[in-house]
Amino acid sequence: MAHPYKADHVGSLLRPKNLLDARAAYAEGRLPLMVLHDLEDHAILGAIELQRQVGLGIFTDGEFRRGSWLTDLAEAVEGFVADRVPLEWRGPGAAQEFSTANVAGAKLQQKRRLTAHEAEYLKQHAPGPIKMTLPAASNFLLASYKPGLSDQVYPTRAALLDDIAAILRKEVEALLDEGVAYVQLDAPYYSHYVDPAIRESIRQQGADPDEALDQSIAADNSCIQGLKRDGVVLAMHVCRGNNRSRWYTEGGYEPIAEKLFGGLDVDAFLLEYDSEQRTGGFEPLRFMPKGKNVVLGLVTTKDPQLESQDDLRRRIDEAAKYVPLENLALSPQCGFASTAPGNLLTLDDERRKLELVVDTARKVWG
Repeated sequence: MAHPYKADHVGSLLRPKNLLDARAAYAEGRLPLMVLHDLEDHAILGAIELQRQVGLGIFTDGEFRRGSWLTDLAEAVEGFVADRVPLEWRGPGAAQEFSTANVAGAKLQQKRRLTAHEAEYLKQHAPGPIKMTLPAASNFLLASYKPGLSDQVYPTRAALLDDIAAILRKEVEALLDEGVAYVQLDAPYYSHYVDPAIRESIRQQGADPDEALDQSIAADNSCIQGLKRDGVVLAMHVCRGNNRSRWYTEGGYEPIAEKLFGGLDVDAFLLEYDSEQRTGGFEPLRFMPKGKNVVLGLVTTKDPQLESQDDLRRRIDEAAKYVPLENLALSPQCGFASTAPGNLLTLDDERRKLELVVDTARKVWG
């Protein structure tokens, strides 16, 4: 089935300033939780209205209730500790900073659903089908396993992945039971296996990057295989990292394309393609199985410069040499705010980018 949302988006949107201020005040103990929730509700209504106005056909809550794209897991599960794995960020303000993922330091025990509070409100207020985003299990093989700490509880990375995948599978199943039309698993950590420098770093940590890739694909498949999916989109988003317009990996999809595209049991891949420096060309799409859909992330969320629509259409035509046009769609390359502070754009920049996605998709696919 062709991807039903030709103008797609990855999920997160820029938080309004009053919401960022409120989150900071809550963290400092100056704002009650109920007041923060009320402000989140109001901001989400604004995000829904933005998506409606620009003409998108699938709605998210902008991830406004999250501190980061993957913090829902740590907030819903006991066993993570206040320790993090460092990342070498590239781009504006390049520096070593810690991941927003917590490290596993005890046996993981789920204490509540991950996204029930998000999905319920979005279903009540969205004027159309909704998308819920979840961190893919594969991220945590690298992001939440720290030798010397995690291995005291989980002897191998695969053992940690098994527990996380079981938790995420229950969440995906619950969302499908609730009638959510689109579930997107976010998996930027697959890009670690395309970057030669990071592959070497994985080896130095005592892991084999090719074996880790195989374990990651198996874990992500265990979250979705066998679930009912009639009329539902199950998708995987792969990028190169996204935080304050920075990234942490570079490299084309070629080293992972055959295994990833052929091995993951998803309906669609949302793939970063806004920079040849970071992502290479479309040639690896030759490994995309027939009938699977590719959402081309051609519109960058990392800077405000608006892309040429002619260039976007030309690049869509280039990708169509490898994947039939009816199995392609268009989106930004990543969210506008994978972490709460957001990328270095304004709300007006964000609107123009989304309008460009919608207008281009209409002209290409009708």
